[in-house]
Amino acid sequence: MSIEASVINTKRTKLYIFLLGIFLTNALVAEIIGVKIFSVEKTLGFEPLHLQTFFGTWDLNQPAGALNWPFVFITSDIINEYFGRNGVRKISFLTAGFIAYSFIIIYGATLLVPADFWLSVNEGNDHFNINEAFSKIFRQGLGIITGSLSAFLISQILDAYVFHSIRKVTKGERIWLRATGSTLVSQLIDSFVVIGIAFVLFGNWTVDQWISTSLNSYLYKFVSAIVMTPLIYAAHHLIDQYLGKDLAATLTQEASKQ
Repeated sequence: MSIEASVINTKRTKLYIFLLGIFLTNALVAEIIGVKIFSVEKTLGFEPLHLQTFFGTWDLNQPAGALNWPFVFITSDIINEYFGRNGVRKISFLTAGFIAYSFIIIYGATLLVPADFWLSVNEGNDHFNINEAFSKIFRQGLGIITGSLSAFLISQILDAYVFHSIRKVTKGERIWLRATGSTLVSQLIDSFVVIGIAFVLFGNWTVDQWISTSLNSYLYKFVSAIVMTPLIYAAHHLIDQYLGKDLAATLTQEASKQ
């Protein structure tokens, strides 16, 4: 292998590893913090909406895990741009495997017998049991993992398909359209399936809680996909500079043929 070819392969590999790191980190963090449902209104200092709709009461509540999820699908679109659908599939299955492994370890940690002094120093005046809290929070995540991994893989495969389809129709033009369009379609599935399986099928949520929370999550992702469009263009510019014009063109051309 020539020195030039070696440099090209090194740049390609480094870029893929870097994008994998961003993708995996944000996906894993989102899974771990996803057990918390927060009130958007109260966080911003307002009273809950309590809007009466055809499906019940609608408040602006959503999973904390949705906060950094936009970075997951932005990274997915960038991977699709330079490495194609095969690159997205590989990174999606790899991430799903790492997430499943993480929760196996976390579940094992909840089974460990706590040290007496750890319980006492964290007990406080209200007799707070930190071990019970630790177990409840992380074992709740095990319910989420079933729904989220299912939805994650479905939505990622769907995202890659829609992204590629729009790319073919627009003949490689209009990055914003394929990036935003694929996100809006895939995240509609992701938002409702994750919460439905995790908190309705494996939990005790009502239908209106499921619909309103899923809708809030999707609307947040919808707005984020539009607002963060300039970030995609900025990322493309930086990556093209890193790879060089010729290598960047070669990768995007190869990716479009998958």
